Amino acid sequence: MSLSTPPDDPTRPGAGVLETRLIDIDREKFAREFWGQTALLTRGAGDFSDLFSAEAVDELISRRGLRTPFLRVAKEGTTFPDSSFTAPAGVGATISDQLDDTALWRKFADGATLVLQALHRTWEPIAEFNARLSTELGHPVQANAYITPPQNRGFDDHYDVHDVFVLQIEGTKRWIIHEPVLPDPLRDQVWTDRRAAVADAAKGEAYIDTLLGPGDVLYLPRGWLHAAQAQGEVSIHLTLGIHSWTRYALAEQLVQAALALLRDDPEMRRTLPLGVDGPAGEVDVVRKRLAAAVADADAASLFHRTRRGQGRPAPLGPLAQLAAVQGLGPESVVRLRGALDARLEGSRLSTRVGWLDFPETDLPSVRRLLDGEAGTANDLGNGLVERLLRAGVLVPADP
Repeated sequence: MSLSTPPDDPTRPGAGVLETRLIDIDREKFAREFWGQTALLTRGAGDFSDLFSAEAVDELISRRGLRTPFLRVAKEGTTFPDSSFTAPAGVGATISDQLDDTALWRKFADGATLVLQALHRTWEPIAEFNARLSTELGHPVQANAYITPPQNRGFDDHYDVHDVFVLQIEGTKRWIIHEPVLPDPLRDQVWTDRRAAVADAAKGEAYIDTLLGPGDVLYLPRGWLHAAQAQGEVSIHLTLGIHSWTRYALAEQLVQAALALLRDDPEMRRTLPLGVDGPAGEVDVVRKRLAAAVADADAASLFHRTRRGQGRPAPLGPLAQLAAVQGLGPESVVRLRGALDARLEGSRLSTRVGWLDFPETDLPSVRRLLDGEAGTANDLGNGLVERLLRAGVLVPADP
């Protein structure tokens, strides 16, 4: 078991949410010794009530009109069908798959775990936290909450195909962790395909067997086996899932870029010979040309485009944005919209909301905005600011 120790200066300037909220070692040590390698248990990382709480659970389930798949329900390894806890919401909202709070109460009272999924889309404090963490890690982050009644568990021993940070919010939960049966599984190498191996490994000596209490954080790389059971009171924990980019994923991007080059190769578009008996000779030709295309391919743009597609920009209020456009004046202060994953390549700005080309005269102002600076329309250029406001790239800066 790896239990972290405090760094010399955990509050040093510039530390992000990884260091200030999730671990009590410095980022470099975490990256060197734990990231993608082994489990890390951090006691008393902090108070997470600003992110989530029991009151948040009740509000989301009973007042927000959530639909599936924003919630799953499970008990002792069995996931209930959506139809067992959803219903139409009445006049004016007759969508059939909205959460039925009465049905959910009955299942919860009978020992079922409630799983609020994709909280980075439905709960603002978590959305903001996730966006910051994703930016720091360079990998997409999702957030689920698990609400388990006393002395119950929702899922059997299993592993995830993404890394996780487990943040205990309320109550206590016993976590039993075992080392992987398949290190670093890819997205399609799910635990159910190795159910017998997982069950056998779970019978062995645990790597970690501990109680998590409020404020504790557990980091697990993908592939690490785990099961958890609530103790004498309701347990609420957040799981932050890190959907890590891998070398295999980069290889996929590189091959796609190479194939795009081969589309323009007349020899590769030719029909195979008539009556060819087996493709052996042709495979050798293709292999050589494919290898050459891989050597010439630039997968960077494809990688960044794919990465942008895995996240969403910060929220944009249409009425506030319209007011900003209509009220634009020389002293209006604007900034880059958050979580755009903006990238300037030559004179083209690519973001999660599209791309824009700029004349050379605008590029200094664009670079200034990408560096995180706020500026006035007068300094940046009124025409540029209006264009970027209308495109949803800029937003009014906080007063």
